[in-house]
Amino acid sequence: MKKVWIVSILFILILLQAKPAEAMPADPSLLRSLQQGGYILYVRHGDATVGADSPRINFNDCATQRNLSEAGRNQAVSYGNALRQLHIPVQMPVVASPFCRTKETAELAFGAGNVRTDPFWVQIYQLGGSVPPAQQEAALKALSSQLEIPPSPGTNKVIIAHSFPSGVGLGEINSLGTVVIKPKGQGNGYDIAGRFDLNELTSP
Repeated sequence: MKKVWIVSILFILILLQAKPAEAMPADPSLLRSLQQGGYILYVRHGDATVGADSPRINFNDCATQRNLSEAGRNQAVSYGNALRQLHIPVQMPVVASPFCRTKETAELAFGAGNVRTDPFWVQIYQLGGSVPPAQQEAALKALSSQLEIPPSPGTNKVIIAHSFPSGVGLGEINSLGTVVIKPKGQGNGYDIAGRFDLNELTSP
């Protein structure tokens, strides 16, 4: 009888450990800082369909690309709503990589008329493939130049682009995950002030 009781207790403990942890809200002090402006929000696009982009990708033809899934579209809408509900000011237009999935994420979050595409961010996408060390170094140096420039006073700049390989640049980023960057001015670098995922941003 005692053995059965011990086994039952162990089973309950295993179940408790297996229960997924509830998402914690994003750091309140970081959100308060964002409400004052002065940061760059580097955001990965929403969840995309399974597969790969065509080797002959055409940025004007979404059929040659991976595109947002329905979940990714819902994520994008939730992201934009969350920033507005938190009164986090955003510099318009927001910047997006020219891929269909990045543009659509930006449009769903901030409105179709509030998005500017920048081909530079294709270089960040290419870091996910096999690139020569010199090309990677050049892309990361150009990235630093982009992230050193402060936004307009009282606002935050939003860039919707791609994840990085592990240990490179800003590192791996989940769908609609955000890296919060504090620019220090041209030539002075930048600091990473924090990170949060979409579920952290939308948690009460």
